[in-house]
Amino acid sequence: MQNILDTLRARGFIKQTVYEDELYEKLGSESVPFYIGFDPTADSLHVGHFLTLVAMRHMQEAGHRPIILIGGGTGMIGDPSGRTDMRSMMTRETVEYHVECFKKQMARFIRFDGENGAIVVNNADWLLKLNYVDFLRDIGAYFSVNKMLTAECYRSRMEKGLTFLEFNYMLMQAYDFLVLHQKYGCLLQMGGDDQWSNMLAGADLIRRKERKAAFAVTFTLLTTSEGKKMGKTQKGAVWLDENKTSPYEFYQYWRNTADADVEKCLKLLTFLPLDEIAALCAHRDERINRAKEVLAYELTKLVHGAAKADAAQAEAHAAFGGEGDMPEKCVPADTQTVLQALVGAGLCKSNGEARRLVEQGGVSINGEKVTDANAPLPAFPFTLFKGKKVRVKVVKA
Repeated sequence: MQNILDTLRARGFIKQTVYEDELYEKLGSESVPFYIGFDPTADSLHVGHFLTLVAMRHMQEAGHRPIILIGGGTGMIGDPSGRTDMRSMMTRETVEYHVECFKKQMARFIRFDGENGAIVVNNADWLLKLNYVDFLRDIGAYFSVNKMLTAECYRSRMEKGLTFLEFNYMLMQAYDFLVLHQKYGCLLQMGGDDQWSNMLAGADLIRRKERKAAFAVTFTLLTTSEGKKMGKTQKGAVWLDENKTSPYEFYQYWRNTADADVEKCLKLLTFLPLDEIAALCAHRDERINRAKEVLAYELTKLVHGAAKADAAQAEAHAAFGGEGDMPEKCVPADTQTVLQALVGAGLCKSNGEARRLVEQGGVSINGEKVTDANAPLPAFPFTLFKGKKVRVKVVKA
């Protein structure tokens, strides 16, 4: 069987590793317990988390045991990585609620039973019980302040001011790795490349304090070919919770992936064989649209199930390809103008947004461009087009 490190590298996951030759040998000869951390800063996972969940599933299917670490303790401080400001602190009750939401979502992707079934742990269980003086003596002695200040996560915060609260984050994350090593034999931490300094600190702590092997692997961040972070829309993050991002919106987000990013997303976010992905992405003309449809369908199926993926695809075909039933929006019975229809159908959040959209030439009704936001509506039902990509059938409630 192919070494899982080769698999992850071929699909584009691997960004940085440490002690790679030794790790490669272990991954090829034994089951390696590994962990990935998730900060519970919201009540749902988002697309950025999804990449790490896919990597975790690849690892589990190769025989390695996932440990899902929920940052219930570190989440009460906030990770300074990738930040130019300080994160707001959450109450313990909020963190615990987010932890429960995460567990339910992760169960869709990761197996929690069987020989190498995943386990979920919360670092609040040990971090909130720490004795500060003992922690400084046992852990702090292994950290150099000079070395810590060279880490990008701290360096980028120095100009605006780095609090001592945040400065402790690296020690706490390293301590997490040590605890998981001692309790579960965890040998490897994996995560986004913005965590590299924190992950190195954990592997180094175990090697120095325990005199045992420990490793770190970072994943490439999910960005476009232009270097912009993926998973954001005008509404905000693309969530895995269907109450925050509907299956149809989720499908459409991936269907609208830029041509240059389709192959990378198929490799990172689906489980399709690489030769099939190569065939789908062999052409950069209109045939790439087939690859985009496959990407959108496969991801929606993974996150929301086959039935909702089928429904989202049918809606998309109806709206943009003239196939099947067009998505239907109900508006109040007293709706009389284009402006009222745009807001009532949920295509615009406010009257001002609706007016601007009309003024910019972005609205058509029954195939005819609208130039006046206060124009009266035709007979119901009618087809309302917002821009080039959103078309709905409008009916009275």
